[in-house]
Amino acid sequence: MADTIGTLILVRHGQSQWNLENRFTGWVDIALTAEGEAEAKRAGELLKGTHFDHAFTSALSRAQETLRIILETIGQTNLPIDRDQALNERHYGDLQGLNKDETAAKFGKEQVHIWRRSYDVPPPGGESLKDTGKRTLPYYEAHIKPLVLAGKSILVVAHGNSLRSLVMVLENISEQDIPELNIPTGVPLRYRVVSDGTVLEHGYLGAN
Repeated sequence: MADTIGTLILVRHGQSQWNLENRFTGWVDIALTAEGEAEAKRAGELLKGTHFDHAFTSALSRAQETLRIILETIGQTNLPIDRDQALNERHYGDLQGLNKDETAAKFGKEQVHIWRRSYDVPPPGGESLKDTGKRTLPYYEAHIKPLVLAGKSILVVAHGNSLRSLVMVLENISEQDIPELNIPTGVPLRYRVVSDGTVLEHGYLGAN
């Protein structure tokens, strides 16, 4: 009997207003820009022809709206959707709402780089990537992975850091290397996964 192969598609939400303004967003519920809506539509265009069985997103509207536009574009608006704050962006604590360049001027460029890019050093009052993974990974293991291993096609629309914590495990990326990983907005990242959990292949759709 052939192995069952499931499909997992990860999409980072389109550009938000605070992405545009170079602010730390975190759990603040900020809307998409017109460009962010266009990115979501382009993601949908790249996903045309893929039939999904279930979708997951965060509790934040920028991810939910990206998902809505994608599903509308591919014509699957009746898909079951689970929304959970376990998939929310990193909580940036005291930095939320601050301009990134101004924050670097205030606290020092090196310190802000450590807060943004280290694996386990959180910003004041916020989460590190390690902290983020402590909520995203158990949720993935309990709710998303079983569907993928059963051969389903699953769409997850979330955020740069919540998705990085998943990619870290899916691609076996080390704590030292994960800070360098950037996930672009609105570009579907596809994994084909065998029923024993082995990742057969992965890559961005539409990549040159």
